[in-house]
Amino acid sequence: MDWQTPEDSFPTDFITDAQLRAIIGRPPVSGGWSEGDPVGERAFASIGSLTTESGSELTGAKIAFEQFGELSAARDNALLVFHALTGDSHLVGPAGPGHPTDGWWSEIVGPGKYLDTDRYAVFAPNVLGGCQGSTGPGTLGPDDREWGSRFPYLTIRDQVAATARFADHIGVDRFAAVIGGSMGGMHALEWALTHPDRVERLAVIAAPPVTTADQIGLNLVQLEAIRSDPSFRGGNYYDAPGGVGPHHGLATARRLALLNYRSNTELDDRFGRTWQSAVSPLGSGGRFAVESYLDFHGNKFTRRFDAGSYVTLVQAMNSHDVGRGRGGVAEALSRLTLPTLILGIPSDRLFTVDGQDLIARHAPGSLDGDRATRIDSPFGHDSFLIESDLVGAQLGRLLAS
Repeated sequence: MDWQTPEDSFPTDFITDAQLRAIIGRPPVSGGWSEGDPVGERAFASIGSLTTESGSELTGAKIAFEQFGELSAARDNALLVFHALTGDSHLVGPAGPGHPTDGWWSEIVGPGKYLDTDRYAVFAPNVLGGCQGSTGPGTLGPDDREWGSRFPYLTIRDQVAATARFADHIGVDRFAAVIGGSMGGMHALEWALTHPDRVERLAVIAAPPVTTADQIGLNLVQLEAIRSDPSFRGGNYYDAPGGVGPHHGLATARRLALLNYRSNTELDDRFGRTWQSAVSPLGSGGRFAVESYLDFHGNKFTRRFDAGSYVTLVQAMNSHDVGRGRGGVAEALSRLTLPTLILGIPSDRLFTVDGQDLIARHAPGSLDGDRATRIDSPFGHDSFLIESDLVGAQLGRLLAS
């Protein structure tokens, strides 16, 4: 494809013809993993029935997970890694049958790497409500129909309770470290507060102690983008014909999220006011390059994620408040006496660094005192997925503590 700008110069990371060909054709009703799909590298843990905080009963639940490295005879070398909103269990490895994307922390996890699988057994579960093998809205309920709108409202604490059942299944009583970024950082925090006897070290990366009104408001716009899609059908769309699903709503939610995952300066430096092809967007039907970028990634997302899971997980993030029922945020955080890495990103405009500073200020085990450890990066919230050496070095500090 011919990319042109008024100055006849443009960034080199625009969407290519090969990328466009990869999303030609109508997406499936759901991009989530389904029974009968290739299993890939994942395994499954049955965790039985779970009563949620709201009082709903979730029966026959299971957690999909991947393991990297071997457990020691004493089972004392396990690391638990929680993924972000649109992540999954595939920490390491190429995309392929059963795995729509490459591993999301391949530079950090592996033999001789920062999370060294020659030394540690790294476990990465797909959280309850997710769409890559764990029980969620798109999986079959007891009546062999997708849960759909019947799937219960989950909180972060519900998901942590499910993960504790998973830990029991794999026979790990205590993790050498529990690690999470973004939504995964919420899970890591809750794990340490709910199961303090089951974790030796904690890493909270680019995550807040409580979801703020501003963040809930941003989440609402994403949720409404999905719910207002006529094909969402209140969450009961799984029986629709192939190619007919809430794709527009899900893609729009992804576009909105992407704008908060990267910093404004990074987007400006990367795209500026360049546009696609020779057609001007100023009344002539052309498109700005950043519009094309967001459209491509929004449409690509519908091929690997499920709209019902997106709603479930965003609602769970809205529930996040470590102080709920614990005497407030400061009182809850004061219980974090274990070695704790609290990592913030100054360019993050989704979960701003003041949230991490609040955790550090009240957590006695903070590695760097009352101020969160910072990584200097222009990539905003996504820095914890991009800046492998910066993040990995800090995780190394934690494991050496």
